Parts: sequence; C-alpha cells; structure tokens
Amino acid sequence: MALFSVVNPLGAMPVFVTLTQESSPGYRKAMAIRATIFMACILILFFLFGTYIIQFFGISLESMRIAGGLIIIKAGYSLLNSNYEKEKGLGKKVRKDAMKRTDISFSPLAMPMLSGPGSIALMIGIGGTLTDISGYFIVISATVAVALISFVILIVSPKLVEKLGQSGIVALSKMMGFIVLCIGIQYIVNGAAPLLGKIFIQN
Repeated sequence: MALFSVVNPLGAMPVFVTLTQESSPGYRKAMAIRATIFMACILILFFLFGTYIIQFFGISLESMRIAGGLIIIKAGYSLLNSNYEKEKGLGKKVRKDAMKRTDISFSPLAMPMLSGPGSIALMIGIGGTLTDISGYFIVISATVAVALISFVILIVSPKLVEKLGQSGIVALSKMMGFIVLCIGIQYIVNGAAPLLGKIFIQN
C-alpha cells in the first residue's frame, strides 16, 4: 500500500488521458503496458541493487531515508495543493515535447510519473532492511501487483476522468497526498532514529 500510494497511478491519469486523447484504444493499451513494465523493472532494479549504489557513493541508508522522506513529503504536499504534475517536472515544454513523440511509455509515463525519486527511494530503503529471501519475493510480488493495478487504472483512465470530473480527481489527489505525506514523515523518522541513537551512545 505504501508503494501504491507513492507511485500514485491515479495522479498519472490526467496526464495519460491528455497525451493519448487523440490516439486509438490499441495505442493507449500499448503505452500502458510498456509504461507499467518499465516502471516495475526500474523499481525492482533499485530494490535489488540500490543499497550497493548508495554504498558506492558513501551514502548511509539512514541518510538516504531522510532524503527520500523529504522527496516523498514534497510529492505529498504537491498532491494536497493540486500541484502534482508541476512537482513531477511536467511543465508546458515537457508536455509539448511528449505530444510530438510516438512512444510516451518510458518518458514521461514510467519516469517520472510512475517511478519517480520518491518511489525509488522507498524501494532502496525497503531493500536495505531485508535479510531473508522470502522478503525479497514478497516485495517483488507487491511491485508486480502495483504495476498490474497501475495498468488497469491507465486503461480505464479516460472513463474514470470523465466520471469523476475535475473535482473528483482533485479530491482523490488530496486523499492520496495526505497518505503520501504521512509515509514521507515516517520515512524520515525511520532514518533519523538510528542516527540519533548513535549520537546519544557516543555521548
């Protein structure tokens, strides 16, 4: 549920509808399939190898959690203020560029809409705490499940956007924003607690 909240495929719905409004159902389905596959692959790769990447740069897991928590909080705050697309870097120039592309699955759909810095930081943090193979299996299965749910949401997004309207989408964004904000704060707490413990022990 934490991963679903941070990935937030509901927030990607308006962008997907806008970029594919003049496209055929077959094209929409192809883009949704490719985008969610890319998303799952990116998140699983960072889940499996993210801790090695941050170790290479000399970054502790606690520091990464605090930084990741700040990013997640920013995303949650943007959702609460209906500023999600701008926070994801989808300005007018990016939209204009995306409209000219024949393939929008990797960018901007998979990155940064679905697998952005917040979800990547979340996956690295989870990967750094697991010690047994069953945990890895569960997280990878959960990632695939989120990808499948995201695919379904993207496919039905034209009808959902039509039914919900702008007010319904804003209400959903605010609810998701609150959850994402709480996840970000908890992530910072999980990163700061061990660091504070080390400081108190040294003193």
